[in-house]
Amino acid sequence: MSPATLEGYLVVGAVLFALGMVGFLTRRNMIVMFLSVEMMLQGVAINAVAFAKFRGELGGQVLVLFILAVAACEAAVALALVLMLYKRKKTLDVSVWQELREPDQAPIEDEDTLPPAPRPESFEHLTPAGAEPAKKQPQEVSHV
Repeated sequence: MSPATLEGYLVVGAVLFALGMVGFLTRRNMIVMFLSVEMMLQGVAINAVAFAKFRGELGGQVLVLFILAVAACEAAVALALVLMLYKRKKTLDVSVWQELREPDQAPIEDEDTLPPAPRPESFEHLTPAGAEPAKKQPQEVSHV
């Protein structure tokens, strides 16, 4: 791999990491924050593979396999956490979760916090597709 090609991989990895960091710091939705962390991990993985290829060693590529395994485990745990938190508060806005802070930290007050959407009393049901089949009349059966 030539140094110019290595530089290209490093730029792509740095851009992915920077976009992930900006997404994590500016968004308040938990799913977007976890996806931003995944993007940062992928930027680091690209840089590790590029350096491993440039130096002719397999250490960086083996490290990326571990990074991918940890990222898959982290995604499963994050999905379970997001589902549990949404089930409790009915929102994924991180500003609602003030009780998860350390006891000595003061809560942060946001001016533009939206209240959670009200849940409907009953959910609408879809109509069946196509025409409803005619009901058959039961036939009398004689046991003679």
